[in-house]
This record gives sequence, structure tokens and C-alpha cells, in this order.
Amino acid sequence: MNTFTKKERLNSKKDIHRLFEQGSTFFSYPFKIYFFFHQKGEKINQASVLFSVAKKQFKLAVDRNRIKRLCRESYRLNKSILNTALEKNKSSVELAFVYVAKTSIEYDELQKKMKKILLRLAEEKPEQNAE
Repeated sequence: MNTFTKKERLNSKKDIHRLFEQGSTFFSYPFKIYFFFHQKGEKINQASVLFSVAKKQFKLAVDRNRIKRLCRESYRLNKSILNTALEKNKSSVELAFVYVAKTSIEYDELQKKMKKILLRLAEEKPEQNAE
């Protein structure tokens, strides 16, 4: 089912701090991705996700919110790529998508980039930073 529920959102300050301090990163334009894997027993849901757009790059909240909305929609439609890999590895992941581009990109291009990112995350080994 293609939904993006509140349980899938990363909003705990403690978890966000741990993600940015201990998590791994990689860059795939227009995003910088932070991720932190857990073993299945630690977290209930499969993937917790955070989307961030810099106020410095996009002064108007309307522009920032539009980009975040497009990112969430793109993730929602393609998250099954990541979820099947997480089920197979019996793990869960915390993700942060930080939008670093200076201009807004088209939705079709954003969709392609999101698929590429999720495929790369699906290939990552959860043991790299599992506690």
C-alpha cells in the first residue's frame, strides 16, 4: 500500500541527533542522504524518514514546502524498493533527505533520483553501523 503515515516520519529529537552524529552519508544530487541502520528488534517500523530544505536557499516557505511535498510523494511511491530489502535483511533504517540544490527541479527528475537513492540504500549492508 502506498501511504506515508505519521509512524514513518522521523520526528524524535533523540533519533534525529543520533542519525546526524553516528549515521553514514552519501551524496546524490539534489540530496545529501544520512542513514542509520537498526536491527529488527530495536525499531518497529521499517524506515523512518525526514525531509529537509534549507531556508537559506529557499526564502519563501511556499517554495520549501512544495519541494518537501514533492519529495515525500516521490518517496511514498517508491518506498517499496527499500522496504523489501529491509524485510529481507530483518533491519530498519532512519533516513534524512537534505535537499541541497539551489533551484527547484522537475518532479520527473526528482522521481528518477529518488529511485536511484532507494536502490542504493537497498544494496547497503545493515551491519555497517548497526548497534
